[in-house]
Amino acid sequence: MTRKIAIYGKGGIGKSTTQQNTAAAMVHFYNQKVFIHGCDPKADSTRLILGGMNQQTLMDVLRDEGEAKVTIDRVVKTGFGGIRCVESGGPEPGVGCAGRGVITAIDLMEKNGAYTPDLDFVFFDVLGDVVCGGFAMPIREGKAQEVYIVASGEMMAVYAANNICKGLLKYAKQSGVRLGGIICNSRKVDKEKEFLEEFAAAIGTQLLYFVPRDNVVQKAEFNKKTVVEFDPEENQAHEYGELARKIIENKNFVIPKPMTMDELEAMVVKYGLAD
Repeated sequence: MTRKIAIYGKGGIGKSTTQQNTAAAMVHFYNQKVFIHGCDPKADSTRLILGGMNQQTLMDVLRDEGEAKVTIDRVVKTGFGGIRCVESGGPEPGVGCAGRGVITAIDLMEKNGAYTPDLDFVFFDVLGDVVCGGFAMPIREGKAQEVYIVASGEMMAVYAANNICKGLLKYAKQSGVRLGGIICNSRKVDKEKEFLEEFAAAIGTQLLYFVPRDNVVQKAEFNKKTVVEFDPEENQAHEYGELARKIIENKNFVIPKPMTMDELEAMVVKYGLAD
């Protein structure tokens, strides 16, 4: 059965980079079949898989040519390792609601049968930490069954993760969505791993994986590739391989228990004062 996963996290945390590198590791090391649905109006959720931002978005086709032209052949592209990709796109900047575009795009992909039964994973890469109606749609309406939150030991990344958990808690009973864990995309903050392990435990989940910081990730991005495609022998490629394995084997899914602001502030201060 296809597992449908939504990836959330603070804007700029490296969510799309982490997600694409993990997807590439899934196909390279574990022969998984993967589909990525980019839910960010910037349409950059599949850039590393497709070797650049050369994909016409679903909303562009819908707006310019009408729904009849929104076909799988037209908007779904295949990239590294056979990973299938679509970008929702969004309205023209300053006009309309990008969240509504996410709803429309996912509905049209379902209508066209894009998420085929042979897929092992469908990833919804969702804009920042926004939990408004449109961007919460993958979890609100049960489009995704699993959520992973990308965070770091930075204060605002943890605040965002806690806020996302509040949205998850709101929708968990009606949609059945569950939190699979926190993924740390390290920023080399002091006691980063310990902080996120304690935060994860406090909200009732796990620190699924700690991805170390490595400049080869940026080098691969400059070459419009994931690390696995750029150099599969790099240590960082194997780190993403381990993260992929953790997701594939994960069975620890929970309804999170978000911390109160006072509790979270106390934890932040504790680690802020730590030697």
